[in-house]
Amino acid sequence: MKLLRVLILVALPLYCFAGSGCLLLEQVVNKTIDSQVSIDEYQNFLQPFTYGLETNEAIAELKQCFLQQSDETLSNFALMMDIIYNSPSCVLF
Repeated sequence: MKLLRVLILVALPLYCFAGSGCLLLEQVVNKTIDSQVSIDEYQNFLQPFTYGLETNEAIAELKQCFLQQSDETLSNFALMMDIIYNSPSCVLF
């Protein structure tokens, strides 16, 4: 199961690198940190990348972790992601 999670995390950036401009990755991050997105909505959005009950439970746990954070923490996380996207290492892509 852990191997499956690792493969999904590796495959998603490769999918983005294949020409989507990483719009999908940005949408996943935005839905992850958006406190208005419910766990069910989040699971439905990620349905094409899930394989079974264990993966759905892991996605629900991940979203629940972000739902428990304060607005300040979520804002800081969004800021960190913007810094990463605009970093010299990523700006080339």
